Amino acid sequence: MDTEVLHHESETITAKQAFTLLVSLLVVALCGIVYELIVGTISSYLLGNSVYQFSITIGLFMFSMGVGSYLTKHLSNRFIENFIAVETTIAIVGGLSGIILFTVFPFARIFYELTMYSIIFIVGCLVGMEIPILTALLARYKDTKQTVADVMSFDYIGALLGSVAFPLLLLPSLGLLHSSFVIGLVNAFVALSTLLIFRKLVGRFRLLLTINLAVLAGLVVFNVFGAYLTRYAEKHLYFDQVIYSEQTQYQNIVFTRSSNFKDHRLFLDGNIQFSSRDEYRYHEYLVHPVMSIPGSRARVLILGGGDGLALREVLKYPDVASVHLVDIDPRIVELAKTLPMLKELGKNSFSDPRVRVFNEDAFSYLNRQGSVYDRVIIDFPDPHNEALSKLYSREFYTILHKRLAPQGIIATQSSSPFFARRAFWCINTTLDAIFDQVMPYQTSLPSFGIWGFNLATKGSALPEQWDISVPTRAIQAPALAKAVVFERDIGPVETPVNTLFEPKLYQFYSEDIHL
Repeated sequence: MDTEVLHHESETITAKQAFTLLVSLLVVALCGIVYELIVGTISSYLLGNSVYQFSITIGLFMFSMGVGSYLTKHLSNRFIENFIAVETTIAIVGGLSGIILFTVFPFARIFYELTMYSIIFIVGCLVGMEIPILTALLARYKDTKQTVADVMSFDYIGALLGSVAFPLLLLPSLGLLHSSFVIGLVNAFVALSTLLIFRKLVGRFRLLLTINLAVLAGLVVFNVFGAYLTRYAEKHLYFDQVIYSEQTQYQNIVFTRSSNFKDHRLFLDGNIQFSSRDEYRYHEYLVHPVMSIPGSRARVLILGGGDGLALREVLKYPDVASVHLVDIDPRIVELAKTLPMLKELGKNSFSDPRVRVFNEDAFSYLNRQGSVYDRVIIDFPDPHNEALSKLYSREFYTILHKRLAPQGIIATQSSSPFFARRAFWCINTTLDAIFDQVMPYQTSLPSFGIWGFNLATKGSALPEQWDISVPTRAIQAPALAKAVVFERDIGPVETPVNTLFEPKLYQFYSEDIHL
């Protein structure tokens, strides 16, 4: 049989078969880059520090491809069978990578990184085997120079398509788990189509067909029950019951509910944004200090805050004529308008005719001609990745300064001076480089611990005494006077200015949070 197989596989392939192999290479290259992005995204979601996670993922993946390419020297000359076996194995390991990582993290967190590295290495090795195998096959149809050119061209095109399809199509429409299952199916279909097209050159046709059909059936089952598997994974990632989950183009949105229905929480990319039991404390301390300072507050800008809770507090002031709210993710705003729990918390604030929503990047929104504002409230998530870090940079505050009225004032959430001390004071230092006067302050939140904020002015002075005239549940003038006092263990530390070219804030935050 071996002699017969070697004879068959030494036959010259046709032009149609050669083109089929090149298309297969394009497809599997797409799959390979998507697996890489899935693992990097999951690791960033679960462990944070996206720059580190993607750097490790890409570096290890490329190294593994080199190992896989080297190992092909020790494979037999059954090129078609080897290619089918590689694609089937990738379909199994890559297709199940998402559910494996989400399952290992809550139950055996100590082994998570080992599991992640193992998946990257195995998939990388298998992907690295594809090009040498297909190059050897195609060399029977064209000379080596043409073959290498065609193989590399189709491989790079496939990688481009995969890198574009993942953020624009797969992630927002399917989510992480379904994306891995679907791409696993694609690899399995490539193996099946190759098996059928080249069946005359395959000596173990029935065995390979049986294995491939079993893998296809398994991945179909995983796709069918993907919603249940996603809920299972999320159930063990969050302490409370998950009542809503959605992966948008920009982030993963999860709402949870406690067993006694008294606490609802919003998580974005696994990071808690608020707890319904004490969110009013956070939003009152964010909004009312800047809104209570004497002067015009007719035109208000809220950056972030798509949940509508900061907006709720702003609308308590009757002299506010207009509020522009800028949040990049339209889905958050839609949920604030329609999800009963969030709609009730926000007091249906988006229905107020004074409110206008802009779903775009805050940096881009500010960096053009437009309205100037009397008060600006910044309610961004913590700078736990490089994309968010730019929204706390000198460059960002510079363009914000230009959009402030002559006596304009801003307030920004600034993370925890206890858990992320250097990050908090780095934000303060960066603001101080742009604005006339900056005032840090802090309060205690049951869900977050000690939390910090900063006020900054353009051409106006901060008051010596505070007067909060609207109804509140927590904040009052005497408490605000105490909030500017920092104990020694959360007090000022020397930090550099955070810039786009030297993003120190992201480094400080990552290091402090993971201490």
